[in-house]
Amino acid sequence: MTSNGDCFVVLPENCAEGTLIIGRNAEDEENVNVASEICFYDVSEVLEGKTDGGAPAESSGDAVRVILQKPQPGLWGGDFGANERGVAVGLTWAAGEKEAKDSDSLLGTDIVRLTLALAKDVDDAVDRIGGLVASHGHDNSKLNFITCDAAAAWFVSCSGKVWAAEKLEASFMRLPSGGLAVTTVVNKSSEGLDEVASFAAAHDAEAQAPTEDWCGPKPAGDGTYTQHDMFESLRAASNASSSRAATVSVLSVKGISCHWFTGTPNAAESVFKPFVFAPKPRISPLTQVQGDADLTLLHKLHSQRKPAALEHLRSLERSCVDELNNYFSLQDHASDELDELLKDCVEAEVKFYR
Repeated sequence: MTSNGDCFVVLPENCAEGTLIIGRNAEDEENVNVASEICFYDVSEVLEGKTDGGAPAESSGDAVRVILQKPQPGLWGGDFGANERGVAVGLTWAAGEKEAKDSDSLLGTDIVRLTLALAKDVDDAVDRIGGLVASHGHDNSKLNFITCDAAAAWFVSCSGKVWAAEKLEASFMRLPSGGLAVTTVVNKSSEGLDEVASFAAAHDAEAQAPTEDWCGPKPAGDGTYTQHDMFESLRAASNASSSRAATVSVLSVKGISCHWFTGTPNAAESVFKPFVFAPKPRISPLTQVQGDADLTLLHKLHSQRKPAALEHLRSLERSCVDELNNYFSLQDHASDELDELLKDCVEAEVKFYR
């Protein structure tokens, strides 16, 4: 199972309400019909259990709540998620991890969850990713991460136990899956990292440089880009033969950050459902594999959908966006009336599929 992702990032100068918006299509042609799970972890749960790489889930700070997407059932870690401090972390590429499982090391998915459990902001997330790679990276692993908060976005490329990070300076950027993003510009790195012409090339990895090659609505530089535009960008970029679940995080400095998940393959045939860190969030068991099943019930019912259902759901998705934007314009924190926001939206969706 790979954990690749095609990511789109739009910085605050382009976005409505000064937010930062990141979107990700999970990509895996060989496992496009494997279920993705959406899991919420409270403070007491987020560092529990055994990592898939086998290294301990060490705590060096105050843990926080995390919402996490998992690329397959049963994984400890995830390929994209966010925490209640408004930090998002995702994998864009992973290679050479077959030998890393149960080897007293950390998989890329483990690093996503561990970083989110403790990161205070994006700078802290970069340092934590680097620290985890330096202490528990597997010699054969090559990983590429993207991490953001409401103010900035960084790419972190890793090979074995060394890493290098680049801060995004462009106002918007696409980072396709397929290689290491950091090449010649290095803003943070492993201690004592040798200066090289290209970090990716020096570690025998294909370079996958960020690009302004966009899909769907393109940021116009006038502060009007929205989460709905990102939904359409991910739909335009999706591929029925390889695109799995899609995610969007809208990160706000002073307001409420909101995280949107399809939980089903191919954004072009799916709808996005919202999650916020309300006082006591509850998410639907329909987004997790139950018992001996192979798929989440959401995924299974989605695969049996009729075309008319998607048309109705797209209308509801747009209404949900508008209602939440109105709520966020009036409130600076999430009240308990949003505790079951994701649960309610998922359960409303499956009614259209039955």
